[in-house]
Order: sequence, then C-alpha cells, then structure tokens
Amino acid sequence: MTLNTEKVSLSPLIEQRIKALHQDKMAINNHKIAVKGSLNIDDHGYIVYENFRFQHIPGHESGMVHGCRNLGQNLRKFLNEIPAYVNKNSALATCWIGFFQDFAPIGLVPEDRPPEHIRELLQKYGIIQSGIGGMNHLCPDMTIGFELGWGGLLQKIRYYREFNAPADTSFYDGEEELVLGIQEWIRRHVTLARSMAEEESDETAKQNLLEIARINEWLIDNPPRTLREACQFLAHFQGIDRTYFGGGAMGQLDELLRPFYERDTADGILTDEEAVWYIASLFFNDTHYSQIGGPTPDGSHDMTSRMSFLILEAMHDLCIPANIAIRVHDGINEVLLRRALEYTVEDGFGCSYSMAQGIEEGFAKNGFPKELGRIRAKTGCNWTAIPGREYPLQDVTRCNFARALNWAIEDLKQEESPTVGRLWELFKKHLHIMVNCFKEGYDWHYEVVSRNTPEIVDNLFMHGPIERGLNCAQGGVDIMDLNIDGIGLATVADSFAAIEQRVVKEKRLSWEELFRVLETNYEGAEDIRLMLKNISRFGTPDSPAEKWALKIRDTYVSFCKESLTPKHHLMIVPGMFSHGDVYMYGNVTMATPNGRKDKDPISHSSEPDPGFARGLHTFAPSLKANAVAKTQAGYGNSAPLHLDIDTDLLSHGGGVDALVALLHTHNHMNGTLVNLNCLTKQKLLEAHADPSTHPDLVVRVTGYSAFFASLSKEYRQQVVDRFLANDPG
Repeated sequence: MTLNTEKVSLSPLIEQRIKALHQDKMAINNHKIAVKGSLNIDDHGYIVYENFRFQHIPGHESGMVHGCRNLGQNLRKFLNEIPAYVNKNSALATCWIGFFQDFAPIGLVPEDRPPEHIRELLQKYGIIQSGIGGMNHLCPDMTIGFELGWGGLLQKIRYYREFNAPADTSFYDGEEELVLGIQEWIRRHVTLARSMAEEESDETAKQNLLEIARINEWLIDNPPRTLREACQFLAHFQGIDRTYFGGGAMGQLDELLRPFYERDTADGILTDEEAVWYIASLFFNDTHYSQIGGPTPDGSHDMTSRMSFLILEAMHDLCIPANIAIRVHDGINEVLLRRALEYTVEDGFGCSYSMAQGIEEGFAKNGFPKELGRIRAKTGCNWTAIPGREYPLQDVTRCNFARALNWAIEDLKQEESPTVGRLWELFKKHLHIMVNCFKEGYDWHYEVVSRNTPEIVDNLFMHGPIERGLNCAQGGVDIMDLNIDGIGLATVADSFAAIEQRVVKEKRLSWEELFRVLETNYEGAEDIRLMLKNISRFGTPDSPAEKWALKIRDTYVSFCKESLTPKHHLMIVPGMFSHGDVYMYGNVTMATPNGRKDKDPISHSSEPDPGFARGLHTFAPSLKANAVAKTQAGYGNSAPLHLDIDTDLLSHGGGVDALVALLHTHNHMNGTLVNLNCLTKQKLLEAHADPSTHPDLVVRVTGYSAFFASLSKEYRQQVVDRFLANDPG
C-alpha cells in the first residue's frame, strides 16, 4: 500500500482551535516569565498558579519526603489539591503546575548524602552534576499503559504485592497510592469539564467539553480504545511524569499511536485533521521527548507511517516548543526527512535528527546486539534508551576536562623543567581521578537512591519493577549502563595546541610567562591572550588541535571503559554532552591557555568553539559537522552537533538539498545527533536585543527547544555566538 504523505488541510474550526492553543501558550509563557524570570531549560508545559501552597507529609526525621510509601502518599495528596485544568480549545484535559520538589523537600536524606571523600573530590574538580541522586533519565514503555490503563496498573500492583509477599510492602504501597491519586485527579477533570459544558453557550465547544469528560471518565479505570483516548492517557502521564523530577520521555510516538489511528480511520470515526488536533493538544500539554521514523529492530524496513507525518504536521501547525526527533538512516522515508527540514526553514526550528549508524554500532561496542541499538529511541536532550528495559541515566553527569587541565597546570608549576609531555601526564592523572570519582559516585547512587527517591512514576511503565518489587535503579530492569558525559573538549584541545605552538615550537612565550598570565587572568596581557587564541583551532582540518582532541577523547573513553564501578560492577558508557551548562561550568573553571578567561564559558560537548573557522573561507557548518563526527565517544550515546544557519545564506548554498546531504553524511560518519535552527541574522539579533520583538520565536538551545524570550541573556548568547560563527561577514 502506498504511504499517504500529503499535507493535511485543516477546516476553519480545527485551524482556529490550534491557533487559539498557540495564543494560549504564549499567554501562559508570558505569565511564567513574569513570575519565574528566565528559564534556561526545556519549555516545560506547566501552568503557574501563584497562590497554590502544599503542606507535605514528612517521612523522615529531617522533615523530608522519604521512601516509596511516603512519596506515594504525598503525590496522591498533591494530585488531589492542585487545580484541575481544561482548555476548551484542546481535545484533552489536565495540566501540571510545576515540579513536586518545588513544593516539598525531597532528595537524599542527610545520612545518605555522599561520604566526605567523594564530596571533597566533587568540590576540588568543580563537579556540579555527579550522577548521585540522578532521576528520570530513562525511557518508559507506554504500551504497558495502553494495554492496562490506570485500573489495570492498579490491579497489577496489587497482584504482585500478594504474589511476592515481601516483608516490607512499602514499594507496592507507594505505587498503589500514586495510581489511586492519579485516578482521583482524572475524576476531578471529569467534574470540571462537565461543569464548564453546562456554562458554555457555543454548542460546538460544549460538545467538545462533554467529550473530554466522557473519555476521561473511561480512562479512570480502562485502557484507551481510540486515538483521542490514547493521547489523553499520554497527557495524564506527562503531567505526573514531569511533576516528579521532570521526567520527559515517551518513546517512539508514531508507533505508539499508529494502531489507534489505523483502527479509528478504518472504523470511520477519525479524520486526519482531527488526528492533528489531538496531537497538537498533546504538544500543548508538554514538550515530552519522542521519536518518529527509524528502522525496525531487524533493520529490514523503515517505520515511517501516516502517523509520522501527522505528528510533524501538528508540530508545524501549533508552532510552539516541541521535542520530536527523526531517526535518520539509509532507509528513511525521504519525503518525511525533507518535509521536516522544509518546516525547519519555514518555522526557524523543528525536529532534531538522531543518527542511526553511530547509535546502533556504538551501542553494540558495549557488548549488546545491534538490534537493541535500533530499539533505542531518542527520548531526551541528547540521549537514547530502550523503552521500558534500560536504565542508562544519561545527561546527569558532567566531567569537565578543563578542570583536570587547571589542576595539571597547578602541579606543573611546581616542577623545574615543564614540558608538554609532562603536562599531558598530569592532565591524564587528574582526568582519571575524576572518572573514578564518577564511578564511585554511581555505586553510592545505586545503594541509596531507591530508598530515597524511587522512580515511582516510570516504574509503572518499565518491564520488571512491579513484577520484582524493585525500583528500576535497584535491579528492577535488566539493562543498566550508566553514562558519564565529558565536556570542554575544544577548550582543552586548543589549550594544548596553543602551548605546543606558542611555547614549545615558536618559543614566543616561556612557561613562566604562561603561568603568570593564567594566574592574573590575562590582565594587561591581551596581546598574549589573542596570540594563544589565534592558532589553528579544533575544527580546522588536520590541525594540531584536532590531534589533541582525538587524543583527549581516546584517553577519556579508555578511562570510562577500563573498569566497571568498583563496588557494584555497573557498566559505564562514555558520552559527550554539556547541555547549556557551559556558563555554569565556566564559572568554576580558571583561565585556560586557549585564551579563555577565568569564569568565561567552556566549549560545548565535543564541538569546536564558535569562531574557529574565521578566515578559512569555507562553509563552517561542514567543518563543524566533521569535527563533531570525528570526536564522538563512540559507544552509542549522543554527542550533538548544533547548527544555526542563516536562511538567507542557505538559499544560496543548496537549500534543503544541502541539509539533506549534510544529515546523511553525518550519519555515515557515525555522528549521533543534529540540532538545527534556521533563522535570519536580523531576526535573531533583534530578538536578542529585545525579546519582546519576537515573543514566539522558538529555538533549539542544545537538545531541547524553548521560546527564545524565555532564556536568560547568557543562554540567548550561546545561540547568537553559534549563529554568528557561521557568518562570513
């Protein structure tokens, strides 16, 4: 059967509803900024209720919420007290009002915080994100919920509590309290939707509200039967998943929804424009991460379906932050890929692009079949996971290479005859200490997290936790492959290259002079700073800095892979991802020999620093793509390529065809992820100078999308710097 790839023509009613949702989102976001200030994270879909207060039930002598039973009790109470929400322009009910930890003290209780020697290392090396206590960075399998519904999940909890008969039932008690709270929360939305319908004068709007009430009433106890019910179930999940530590993954969304769509259209109860409205309503609810397209587990064909196109249409029509990725592989539906890129050029932002080859082949290097790598869905800023079966805990660590260099330089100052070779050995020593600190920290995390903050929401949608009575971070799932992310690669590679060129080869600077300008933060030495900065930097083909980058990458990866964690023997998978945290980590990093000043931002992930290609008279995005592809950690975790391209220049440089070729090339070079913005220089600079001039401008910051106006000036500057680095003028 020929796949329908046509765009959807919206009726005036559906078009008006989606436009109204867009305007409602803008109003919600403006209020959020007014109350909260700048928000440098995903544009989470929560609605601020300024007067809401919550009195938690303590579960520990410290006064904190603690343990699964107490957590379930508190979440049930919370769900019964938060305001119910129904938007008459939406096909779905519910919202969430912020993170639970903003309303109640939760985390590791005092006696479970890391021991002193770990805390000392975290302090010494400026490790702000150690992985200890990390939450939610895995992918649930939502088919479990689709098959059981909330009522079936409750029965499953009760069955396995009786079947396993644990001496301590707190795990099951907490999970039961959570589900009961969710059911009560849904019931409150049924009541609200019906009361709104009674007051609604417009008959079409009234019938929509009554339908919202009807499907929510069904879903209290029963699994979804239709596409609209499936989207409503996902909206329920989104609300509680985000509330509890910001969970944000849904998996392979087109395949999750495809059976409902095909059944409904065959039964004659669904049109494509209605499907687009349902999905747009889901995106209005929250920016959960999901994937469309990609190969089947056996690699025999592409999973693109009509649902993939409808998801793309909904994202384009609603035009607010959304986090959809397309899995790029040789068999990808080229119409889907091209359509996504066309929408990116038109809207300025759009899908991210997850590369199949680097993810599959890299994951197989950890000892897993390639087929498991294909199942991994892109379900986070940079990360992928097997839905329901893997506990990877990606994106909760940052190993700042530049801090290892800082300490290596401090050690080298004490030696009589400094050399680059000796600096390298000292850098390796400190990097090794840092990696081992992360490994020991993961052992501590494994021991304590489950009795403090179990994955109470995602446990319901994983294969094993309920059946075994074990939190998924405690052996509840079969695959545990914990991640360590390296950052600041270009900062360190350019530093070694600058020393090698200016101090060793050209002898334009002595070691003593280098140490002095670093100690004084280049004060009064701008000429020296620029001399160190203006070398052939990482990203320049065949530069010395590139050789250093590869050497640093190889050393870091070998330290991650040389051993499991020391006590519990957990697998470590190296990655390269900084999120937008380059300012935060720059703030704890002293001046570096690449001309970077104390407290200036470090480099992103494994990317070259902005401006590396100035004067090369070549297409900087291609050079950047090559550099990122070459320096992937190589074990299946994504190290993103951020491309911010001027649409005026793109129109003269091959347009969408050039972007299609770039994505396929990056995939074949074992790249793993591409985040793309297409804007004009004028629009971006106007919005940066005064965000109110373009309040609905959406950008991909790192792996996530957000309203540009929501970001702080520092975070906006990251996007501007990347963009201007590609500007030959």
